Amino acid sequence: MSKDPTKRFSDRVDNYVKFRPSYPIELINHLKKNQIITTGQNIADIGSGTGIFSELLLNTDNNVWAVEPNKDMRLAAEKNLKNKPNFISVDGSAEKTTLKENSIDIITAAQSFHWFDLEKTKKEFLRILKPNGIIALIWNVRNSEGSPFLIGYEKLLNTHCPDYLLVNHMNIGLEKIMHFINPKKFQKFSCQNVQTFDYEGLKGRLKSSSYTPTEEQPEYPMLIKDLEKLFKKFQVNGKVQFQYNCKMYFGPIFK
Repeated sequence: MSKDPTKRFSDRVDNYVKFRPSYPIELINHLKKNQIITTGQNIADIGSGTGIFSELLLNTDNNVWAVEPNKDMRLAAEKNLKNKPNFISVDGSAEKTTLKENSIDIITAAQSFHWFDLEKTKKEFLRILKPNGIIALIWNVRNSEGSPFLIGYEKLLNTHCPDYLLVNHMNIGLEKIMHFINPKKFQKFSCQNVQTFDYEGLKGRLKSSSYTPTEEQPEYPMLIKDLEKLFKKFQVNGKVQFQYNCKMYFGPIFK
């Protein structure tokens, strides 16, 4: 498994496209309500992956630069969003976006901020943002409790996925977020999100995660065996649910 965060998802793109959750429209509506998103803006979606959040941003009739260092994920986004005239795909990273200085009104990072080199990224964000530019950091946080299935799934990851705790996005705390967003103007918003899976969907969702062992690794057979047991134990009418608390932190950059 690659330790380079820009390459970790190269062999997971198909599952990522099919089985990762989108984001609730409430996020966009909240940014509109607070006049963060208006019209005629330039938005940079950093670490845009396969374009899941970029697609929501494109529906606001703004220009969206989708900045993604992983070629396979970037190509998936280009395929999915090729009919969107205001979509601009960029081979770049958070640390080196290649975007023009003072050109961006809003920077978003959905499910990606925890992969960034924070010091280099902050310098780059300061470079590309306009003077009154805004940063919005978003995560779909999968609930690890709340139902016997969710508790069992969390135990499964801790048991069979050695990288799980190392790359968990929850390693990013508020202190690091507030190093980016001005604490005096910092705002947060949360809402619920749900995914429903049959067994094949659940397996695909598991395999979309960067910390999941691949089929060539010794942990994989037992992981899948225990996943099947977990599903059979807690499925209702052939389905299980992932519940998420979708969190967004936004405000002007902390200079």
